[in-house]
Amino acid sequence: MDADDSRAPKGSLRKFLEHLSGAGKAIGVLTSGGDAQGMNAAVRAVVRMGIYVGAKVYFIYEGYQGMVDGGSNIAEADWESVSSILQVGGTIIGSARCQAFRTREGRLKAACNLLQRGITNLCVIGGDGSLTGANIFRKEWSGLLEELARNGQIDKEAVQKYAYLNVVGMVGSIDNDFCGTDMTIGTDSALHRIIEVVDAIMTTAQSHQRTFVLEVMGRHCGYLALVSALACGADWVFLPESPPEEGWEEQMCVKLSENRARKKRLNIIIVAEGAIDTQNKPITSEKIKELVVTQLGYDTRVTILGHVQRGGTPSAFDRILASRMGVEAVIALLEATPDTPACVVSLNGNHAVRLPLMECVQMTQDVQKAMDERRFQDAVRLRGRSFAGNLNTYKRLAIKLPDDQIPKTNCNVAVINVGAPAAGMNAAVRSAVRVGIADGHRMLAIYDGFDGFAKGQIKEIGWTDVGGWTGQGGSILGTKRVLPGKYLEEIATQMRTHSINALLIIGGFEAYLGLLELSAAREKHEEFCVPMVMVPATVSNNVPGSDFSIGADTALNTITDTCDRIKQSASGTKRRVFIIETMGGYCGYLANMGGLAAGADAAYIFEEPFDIRDLQSNVEHLTEKMKTTIQRGLVLRNESCSENYTTDFIYQLYSEEGKGVFDCRKNVLGHMQQGGAPSPFDRNFGTKISARAMEWITVKLKEARGRGKKFTTDDSVCVLGISKRNVIFQPVAELKKQTDFEHRIPKEQWWLKLRPLMKILAKYKASYDVSDSGQLEHVQPWSV
Repeated sequence: MDADDSRAPKGSLRKFLEHLSGAGKAIGVLTSGGDAQGMNAAVRAVVRMGIYVGAKVYFIYEGYQGMVDGGSNIAEADWESVSSILQVGGTIIGSARCQAFRTREGRLKAACNLLQRGITNLCVIGGDGSLTGANIFRKEWSGLLEELARNGQIDKEAVQKYAYLNVVGMVGSIDNDFCGTDMTIGTDSALHRIIEVVDAIMTTAQSHQRTFVLEVMGRHCGYLALVSALACGADWVFLPESPPEEGWEEQMCVKLSENRARKKRLNIIIVAEGAIDTQNKPITSEKIKELVVTQLGYDTRVTILGHVQRGGTPSAFDRILASRMGVEAVIALLEATPDTPACVVSLNGNHAVRLPLMECVQMTQDVQKAMDERRFQDAVRLRGRSFAGNLNTYKRLAIKLPDDQIPKTNCNVAVINVGAPAAGMNAAVRSAVRVGIADGHRMLAIYDGFDGFAKGQIKEIGWTDVGGWTGQGGSILGTKRVLPGKYLEEIATQMRTHSINALLIIGGFEAYLGLLELSAAREKHEEFCVPMVMVPATVSNNVPGSDFSIGADTALNTITDTCDRIKQSASGTKRRVFIIETMGGYCGYLANMGGLAAGADAAYIFEEPFDIRDLQSNVEHLTEKMKTTIQRGLVLRNESCSENYTTDFIYQLYSEEGKGVFDCRKNVLGHMQQGGAPSPFDRNFGTKISARAMEWITVKLKEARGRGKKFTTDDSVCVLGISKRNVIFQPVAELKKQTDFEHRIPKEQWWLKLRPLMKILAKYKASYDVSDSGQLEHVQPWSV
């Protein structure tokens, strides 16, 4: 963590600094349109990255209105202006709808105000309307300059000096209604608000056997409604893009009464505010309530969430997304030429990409056009792969066909949880069980891991048995760290006794090791010659073959929330540094990403060795920081980052070295990181990835049907994971060479690339590899 990061590869350092000097450049940053949680994190990243590369950065207050009005609405920002805003919802620089900017006179005033400060680079954080406005402004720029010169407001030199305007957009919108990006800034936080409410409502609804109709935001986009329905296992969902078929009223009432007959004490119906029927007539929450009351006589309540969804503190995901996008936006502005079209920085899978702004806007408008023209399949297709996938998964999990309509496969598929509990495991089990039943398999649940497997703790599990599991933390099936190696005989016997034809393992590194052991035992025990797939679930996020694990997002939010509280506790007692220990074994994911999300000054991890000189330079850095207006520090330490530099050692060192300048406190977060209700991300990730694993099992079993085929090849024992932009199955045999078994981590980890971001945003010099960015890609409509 050296202050100048002297051990970084010099090539990339030089490339970065020469390649991206912002000297003499001025960047204006504004937030426009509806506010969204995470906008402040984006503003902070733009300001700090801009200053870091030597540019001047200006706040443009109150969106385009401030640009038109000028004066004190455009003010230079410094490093401290964006301190302590990471955890604040909304936008500190204000946002407003602006009629004046829609006119040429308004844009002329705005151009004049920007030129007075030499601003020719704009970073716009907003929705499609705000970004379209910025693009019009960019196209008119040279004409506006000429008009200002004719009016004598600027001279000819200025026309040449400021000849072109660069525009980069970041999409801040809780609706996730912008095509081309998987997630917009604010969407994940809005889902957190919705799920908090749904979880609270479920307990009261259960007490009274009530039906609740929940209306969520989304005038033209059903993303929030769809994902929250998937995350809470709602009985029915209404979306603008995919209206219910004719006669839906009767179908819905039948579904609700069937669920009640199965002893379900509550019904949840989720409605997007823009929900319509196939004739484009609105479906309101009141209309649904009337229908349920008159047809079924159920006690029904309507809850309209409204602006609650925009409020509150941003989630860890949104903070990291916004910080990544903010840095990427500055790099894009510095690399822009007069011919570069206005672009949007966005997220595709786990990969930051740049897309032409107008292509994205065009596609977003095409969705609305498709809905207006009642081409609903096209609307879903244009929304993209993620939306269509969510919709298909929801339909499969929500509606059970009658038993006589499901063709039976006569296959038994077992599900087992292995390792430490992780939030979202239960959502994964529910999804696997329901998809398996829908595919005609008989589903078996194995209790208490491989230990329970050997003892025969195996029971059939049905569709209704897993109702209401998505929101439950921990592992309902029970889980242990025991590996199968010692019990291979007994487990083989149980596989034979219960005729298990395929195995789905949900767990962390122990599950991965267990899968390797079962695979190696195939020669000796033919019972293991069945398809086996593992879904990664661990807070440590250390499973080879996947960028993410179920449970890691929930743990990250726990760490971030705790850091926010701890930082707040220091607002009264100035000059205080907190040292916080996170979980993760040898994997530094939680410490590193927690540091990025909480705005830490340093994060010590095993993957980046550090010594006493680094600790000393961090103390000096904090001593300098205490001389500014930001009089507190936050340091994260991964539990196994160093054998000798323990949390106590670092705490004592900081206390001694900081005497008279700052005092220290330490906090070990411990098992609270494994507990709690799963975050919306983990519920959905668990649900979708587990459904995908079951589909793979079904395909494998179909291949073997009637031929009594034994599965002996490597591709029948896989880990399912997300890698960059794709969901992929990787044979466990191939992953062996990518694994550091001693430290239980993958040899290469994608998030280490983000490590310099945390350092730069904490005012350290660091080498940031920008070779991944730079290529403008095109928006690909996805075919269903």
